[in-house]
Amino acid sequence: MSVFADLVAHLADLLQPLFHASATAVAIVLFTALVRLLVHPLSRAAARGQRARIALQPQIAELRKKHAKNPEKLQKALLELHTKEKVSPLSGCLPSLCQLPAFFLLYHLFSNTTIGGEANALLTHRLFAAPLGDRWVDALAHGGVFGAQGLVYVGLFVTVTGVAAFNFRRTKRMVAAGTAGVPAVSDEQLPGMAASMGAVSKFMPFLSFFTLVTVAVVPLAAALYVVTSTTWTAVERAVLYPLPEGETDGAAGAEAGAEVAAAKTAKTDGAAKTAKVGAAKTSGRPGRSAAATKR
Repeated sequence: MSVFADLVAHLADLLQPLFHASATAVAIVLFTALVRLLVHPLSRAAARGQRARIALQPQIAELRKKHAKNPEKLQKALLELHTKEKVSPLSGCLPSLCQLPAFFLLYHLFSNTTIGGEANALLTHRLFAAPLGDRWVDALAHGGVFGAQGLVYVGLFVTVTGVAAFNFRRTKRMVAAGTAGVPAVSDEQLPGMAASMGAVSKFMPFLSFFTLVTVAVVPLAAALYVVTSTTWTAVERAVLYPLPEGETDGAAGAEAGAEVAAAKTAKTDGAAKTAKVGAAKTSGRPGRSAAATKR
């Protein structure tokens, strides 16, 4: 712990002339970027693994249908398939698992009042007005939501919300296109599994918004790590997991098609109303002529 604290302190000293009181906060952001850069090869491998798993979905669906009543044979067959195709089902978890030690180091570093028997000097460092060891609750107690400390968290919440909204839209499109890694399973292949997969597909786009809860409850230093890592992940996934070709054009085409359909419906309704009015006028004319003849 003390070695990691010295590393952060030395990096902050180097940045002090440029960022002054916020040098430690910038050091945490750079440290996070360094961790993500080191993990990037694993992220690329995970992306290749997901594409391979998506390509295997038809074969997996056949195995589930074939061994629906025998879970042991199904698991064995799936393991043999993944081994044969050299695809690891857990490859997508490696980047996240490798980042956990760095996150917990920052969390404990800015949660402990002492390090190696000495006072933790890093707790006095700030991001603008907010101490790096404080939480959102502390900021609310010192000026409220729009106080000097509260505004720092408002900025973080706005950033996380923007990134989450971006991830939400991308994940929805990927799930709709079948490229999000969620297997398409029917009740015929595995009874009850279709409903479960459907629930997962609906829930996945909302996962990014849970980052807001994390930012609110952890120390500000750890929150900076989370915000930086989440933003990096959004950009990285946009590069490594591109949307299918024509997905954007397809969405725009669907909207345009809806507008054209609405316009056609309006025209049809207008024509029907015109026809009714014309019919009413026509049916009224003979009566008027008869009345005129009697007169």
